[in-house]
Amino acid sequence: MVYFLRALKKQKQRLETKIEREQMLATKLPELSVNILELAAEHGKLTVSQIVELTGANRNTVKKHLHALVANQNLTQHGKGKGTWYGRI
Repeated sequence: MVYFLRALKKQKQRLETKIEREQMLATKLPELSVNILELAAEHGKLTVSQIVELTGANRNTVKKHLHALVANQNLTQHGKGKGTWYGRI
């Protein structure tokens, strides 16, 4: 029983840390960037075309936000060119 309670306590601490991190990201990022992060968490991996379709944002605007999210290590970029997709770290 003690082992189980300690495991729950550790899990709670990890979740609190994760929630704090997510809240900090959400307050500092533009709305479209937050939407992109939520979509990446929901879908696993996304292409620029999928993000444009899901958000209705301009393709060039999406690319700028993706570039910033990758630079800030909020997303990872996989591939180059037309086959590029983005996912959560």
